[in-house]
Amino acid sequence: MITLQRRQMVGHDILLARHGNHISTMRVDRSAGRVVAFLDDGSTDSAPNLIAPGLRMPDTFRSVLREDWKFLTGVSALGVALSGLILAASTALAGLSSDPAMAQLLVTYSGS
Repeated sequence: MITLQRRQMVGHDILLARHGNHISTMRVDRSAGRVVAFLDDGSTDSAPNLIAPGLRMPDTFRSVLREDWKFLTGVSALGVALSGLILAASTALAGLSSDPAMAQLLVTYSGS
């Protein structure tokens, strides 16, 4: 079961455990995968944002789209093709029928 939740930044917790109230500001260095803390005495400290590099993080909406975009595109294309097929079949059915009420029903239904 996919759970879409925000990824936890463990670097914040590590730095808070190390320095507590002596942290003045923190920032996330996404390119390095680390959190950098600026301390009251002017020094800096950093901590990794992952506990282990191979750790499987919870899925987010973006990660699901990034990993499954081909599947989702295929399902969407299949839905569009199926709806087009149903529309063509109903049009053909109305054309084959000599009953004008069937053609009128199709025209009325399409226009709504």
